[in-house]
Amino acid sequence: MKNIANDQEFEKAITGENGSLTLVDFHASWCGPCKMLAPVVEEIALRHSDKLNVVKVDADELQAVTAKYGVRGIPTLMLFKDGVPAATKVGAASLKQVEAFVGDFL
Repeated sequence: MKNIANDQEFEKAITGENGSLTLVDFHASWCGPCKMLAPVVEEIALRHSDKLNVVKVDADELQAVTAKYGVRGIPTLMLFKDGVPAATKVGAASLKQVEAFVGDFL
């Protein structure tokens, strides 16, 4: 799992450093639900490291990327397939819910 620092890193990440499927966690350091979701995202990254690239984007740091993809609330999980948004999930979720969210694409 990688923390994205700039727009160029983001574009490279969603085109698939580890295959063609990328899960992006849009979050913020001050966000309580984001903190609750963080260990779930880490577990997903571990479980599916062979099929899924997982990255984290600080919504406060990369506001242009956040706006470009229409992220209005955090936490937001967004799946990209070959660089194109394929699915979005807003709000905190359990491991089971996130597994179901990514499962259709794995």
